[in-house]
Amino acid sequence: MKFAGILVWIFLACCAPKVQAQAPLRQQPRDSAAHIATDSLRSPEKDSLIVKADSNIAAPVAVDPVRNKVDSVIAATSSDNLFAPAYLFKPSPRKAVIYSAIFPGLGQIYNRKYWKLPVLYGGFVGFTYAISWNNGYYRDYLGAYQDIMDDDPNSNRWHDMLPYSYRQDPESVDTQWFTGVLQQRKDYYRYYRDLSIIGTVALYLVAIVDAYVDAQLFDFDMSPDLSMRVEPAILREDRPAMKGNSAYGVQWSFSF
Repeated sequence: MKFAGILVWIFLACCAPKVQAQAPLRQQPRDSAAHIATDSLRSPEKDSLIVKADSNIAAPVAVDPVRNKVDSVIAATSSDNLFAPAYLFKPSPRKAVIYSAIFPGLGQIYNRKYWKLPVLYGGFVGFTYAISWNNGYYRDYLGAYQDIMDDDPNSNRWHDMLPYSYRQDPESVDTQWFTGVLQQRKDYYRYYRDLSIIGTVALYLVAIVDAYVDAQLFDFDMSPDLSMRVEPAILREDRPAMKGNSAYGVQWSFSF
């Protein structure tokens, strides 16, 4: 009997570790189910937070028509378009130079300085007349000088340049003296013709510079109050050592 009891005790001792080892395996489904349940409980909250965050990012911004109108007005405070309204127009110096270089006066028209056009075109008309007038006399005296210098008796255009008292008898004129007169007159009219051409080019450049300066100083504010004022003044001392002391004097102020 004792031997049988010992065998039973040994059998129970060998089977006990297997029972304890299998117990955690039986609890694993419960733990995994609980973990899945907690994940299932927590996932809607996380997903809802993600959806809310995405909805906040993708939500369209409300359009404020008043603010957009103000922004558009601020953005359009100036325009260099030729047909822009007067209160928005501000010329571009680059365009003014290009227009004036293409044709004299276009820069002044672009800057809306129409009162300068009569002065500008009057100068061009005057220089053009001076060029044509001096060039005509220069060609006449040049032809007469060339005829009197050659030995061809058929070339006698210099007879038309003689004084009226010598036209009846051209051969009685001192040709050496009259040759000098023709050369002097020829050089005289050529000089003023060339000077008139230089004046035309200078006026063209002045028109370009004027267009650039007008465009650059288009919005320059010059006050009409140009005055000087003389008035008494009290000068107070702010330094700690001299605080409280004051001096009397005269103040000059200029308004411009």
